[in-house]
Amino acid sequence: MSPTVAGLIGIAALFPLIFSRMPVGFLMAIIGFLGFACLVSFDASQNLVVKDIFSVFGSYNLTVIPMFVFMGQLAFHAGISTRLFNAAYKFIGHLPGGLAIAAIGACAGFAAICGSTNATAATMAAVTLPEMKRYNYKPGLATGVVAAGGSLGILIPPSVIFIVYGIMTEQSIGKLFIAGLLPGLMLSLLFILAIVLWVHIKPDLAPRVTFKEKLSSLSGLVETLLLFFLVMGGLFVGFFTPTEAGAVGALGTLMLAIIRRNLTWQGFMKALFETTRISCMILVIVAGATVFGHFLAISRIPFDIANWISGLQLPSYAIMFFIILVYLLGGCFIDSLALIMLTVPIFYPVVFQLGYDPLWFGVIIVLVTQIGVITPPVGINVYVVSGVARDVPLHVIFKGVIPLLIALIIGTLLLIPFPQIALFLPSLMK
Repeated sequence: MSPTVAGLIGIAALFPLIFSRMPVGFLMAIIGFLGFACLVSFDASQNLVVKDIFSVFGSYNLTVIPMFVFMGQLAFHAGISTRLFNAAYKFIGHLPGGLAIAAIGACAGFAAICGSTNATAATMAAVTLPEMKRYNYKPGLATGVVAAGGSLGILIPPSVIFIVYGIMTEQSIGKLFIAGLLPGLMLSLLFILAIVLWVHIKPDLAPRVTFKEKLSSLSGLVETLLLFFLVMGGLFVGFFTPTEAGAVGALGTLMLAIIRRNLTWQGFMKALFETTRISCMILVIVAGATVFGHFLAISRIPFDIANWISGLQLPSYAIMFFIILVYLLGGCFIDSLALIMLTVPIFYPVVFQLGYDPLWFGVIIVLVTQIGVITPPVGINVYVVSGVARDVPLHVIFKGVIPLLIALIIGTLLLIPFPQIALFLPSLMK
């Protein structure tokens, strides 16, 4: 059996097995192990698995993941997410659909101290849905806004996806973080515009808020801005490495929680437990994908695809459109992190050969996988929100996501002819 055929069989076996609900990290590791054993030897495959798992779980670069996850968990259990939403509502709650707009603002703010789309969606669903229900917001609008707003967790820095992409492609994680900032803000504004247009024909009245109440609510906003500028500012000027920035952010969040006396011992222990669970899940996926990636490398499939695409005599934008389409379709079925781990080894050499900027490509695939987390049949954010709002049918949430999905597609399309939206801030970094 030729290496290329073995690689194609491995890929073909992976996708149907994903729907067996077996953890995708274990699945990639098993197929990678068997494929490597088939092409090289059983002993070499054993050594590969042990080496890859040890290198991933012992990697200093990947310690940034539990640091940022811990930061987000502390922020949730210390009530920062609730105060953030309250601050957003006090300032923009008087607008049509003000609570929904405030939910987007809170999602964007929490994404700046979290880094996970699922965690952002789950946290904001718990915080914002009861308030929107109390003011008689339609379930589709309320849940759709939170599911789509939660997707900002993998675009606005810090982002777990950017960390993994940066390590895989040997790009600066700090520059990737900064590259996601302006697209994240742009997408937040597009979401808000979509909500305003959505409720324009039937505006919802919201209670007026006094200037004094707005002033008193600023503490919830100041905490988030302080943490964001501490972490991103240190990265931007080159004072922190990404791992150090994560540690500083986690320590800063813990100190704020202690100063305000908002974090109980039980909440602290829950934050530690969730950090361990989420971090282990991510690292298992990374380890499994590393084994599978080594199998793909010896199968020569990434290089064969790169050479085949290069020989098609197609314009570079047509090839990029094809790659984006693969991510768009794949995101509908596969978890965003697993999809990136599977496809980056295949498509990154092609993109690099075509002359596209790796930072821009990283932002593009994050935007496209954002679409995947809110589209059927997987749409993981929709299932996360459904778990919180158990009285709202899935089809209602998927329907409620549509206006914001359109905004997300527009944001992605804008970044293609205007790459400087993503590249301007990184160009200023030292």
